[in-house]
Amino acid sequence: MKSSRRHGSGSGRPAGVKSGELRVPTAIAVTSADMALPAQDERTVPAVVLSGIDQKPLEQAVVELHALIEQYGYLVVVCSRATPATVMQRLHTLRSLLESDRVAFLRPGLPPLGIAVLARQLRQLASCDLSPGILASAGRLLTHYLHAGAVLGSVARLDRVPVGLKAHARSWVPGSQFAVLAHPEPQLVRIAPGAALKGPEFSTWMLVAKGRLESEWVGGLGGQWSVHGLREVPLPAESRDWWGTGRVIEFCGHLADLSVLYQLVTSVRQTSCHWCGLDVIGDLCVFCSATPPAHEPAAPRALEQRSPA
Repeated sequence: MKSSRRHGSGSGRPAGVKSGELRVPTAIAVTSADMALPAQDERTVPAVVLSGIDQKPLEQAVVELHALIEQYGYLVVVCSRATPATVMQRLHTLRSLLESDRVAFLRPGLPPLGIAVLARQLRQLASCDLSPGILASAGRLLTHYLHAGAVLGSVARLDRVPVGLKAHARSWVPGSQFAVLAHPEPQLVRIAPGAALKGPEFSTWMLVAKGRLESEWVGGLGGQWSVHGLREVPLPAESRDWWGTGRVIEFCGHLADLSVLYQLVTSVRQTSCHWCGLDVIGDLCVFCSATPPAHEPAAPRALEQRSPA
């Protein structure tokens, strides 16, 4: 079942093209329905939801994934580091059985809500004329522009952000709450008058997902960050494991305008992967995991002169 079809890259801009006129050569997949956020605009393509892929018979899962690859061409699976190990093992098994170089796994160190936002940004860009390699690489690029964190009722089980002994001790004080920024730069403060987190230096929208915690502090943070607006979505199931508690309100500041996302991606230098030939951004191909070969040092001139013709 090996597939090797390639798609070239384009250069046109997204403005003025209706979504119904577009063929999407790359599908963006998530591992559960709660990671597929509502469409940002009429151009945002639907997410492919791989719910329960580790529970299906292996033969059925192989057939379904192969059908997706044949339907779209390429598949980028966006998942968090809190995604169950059984799901990731099954995905890697399927990719190996299909011997396919058209399935990529994008698993940055973002909290689950940040992962869901990143997946939606890629779904927005999937409606444009970006080649599969560029679109997959865009996930690594756009991660730098996400500000993801949470308000927590306890940091006693938080192991993904550095937590000092004093914060651990305060976790046991009834009523204590903490504001944590996990990305791009870890920050942790105890919520009190004047508490703040360093935010983005550009305008963003903010998405909020509430668990079993009540707090008005996130609304104030939106004011500090001068966000365009604040929208609420359900809390992803993986958030409880990622943050170590269900008493959480997760938030993510992000860029929402398609034209801005497109300009960011297309303004970066593009190269071709030396191994699979796809156009990529940066030094890693998300599909084949190849990095540019190291250049061998030039031979000393004295040796060159002695070399036979």
